Amino acid sequence: MYIIINGGGKVGSFLANKLSSKEHDVVIIERNEKICEQLSVSLPDVMIISGDGCDVSSQEDAGTSHADVFASVTGDDDDNLVACELAKVTFNVPRTVARVNNPKNEKIFHKMGIEAISSTTIISRLIEEETTIGDVITLYILKRGHLVLVEVELPHEKCKVCHKQVAELKLPEDCVITSIVRGDKVIIPRGDTVLEAGDSIIALTNIEKEKELKEVLTG
Repeated sequence: MYIIINGGGKVGSFLANKLSSKEHDVVIIERNEKICEQLSVSLPDVMIISGDGCDVSSQEDAGTSHADVFASVTGDDDDNLVACELAKVTFNVPRTVARVNNPKNEKIFHKMGIEAISSTTIISRLIEEETTIGDVITLYILKRGHLVLVEVELPHEKCKVCHKQVAELKLPEDCVITSIVRGDKVIIPRGDTVLEAGDSIIALTNIEKEKELKEVLTG
């Protein structure tokens, strides 16, 4: 994906590094020239635009017209709102994501059609809809990020949970398997449902237990 991030501070640089490492094309717009110089050294694979993400010219330089996602993650909610609205209305970016520093502003962002998130980790998951096969893929974010609906594909080789019943699994607390996708079939699991290699497990889990859930299912 082609992703533009407005704001090159701690949040923006973290996101850029994470997304770039997954081979996405990432551009950062940052108004502070000194920070731009630092980013150009620390993030050699990321294009750095020195400018204001709230200005049309800076978004043009960043190539916003062909961006898949525009994320504004500055420390100013007003700037994030303006930048995302500009990307959405002027450049027709299909997805706009904003960091919200004051939770009271979330409703305003949502009314404008902008996905408003307060957690850096969740922003990166929201932007990156797909990862490599076998990774945990976040499908939806629920209850302000405390719960996530995830998909885990069971490995075809050395699968520790394959041929076991769902009731035998030692799932982390606050984790529930909601369905199993097997080929063209969707199975609503029961306690005696047996898992098979290649199954895609859909589970609802506390976001803090996501990694532990992956370890249980994939080893």
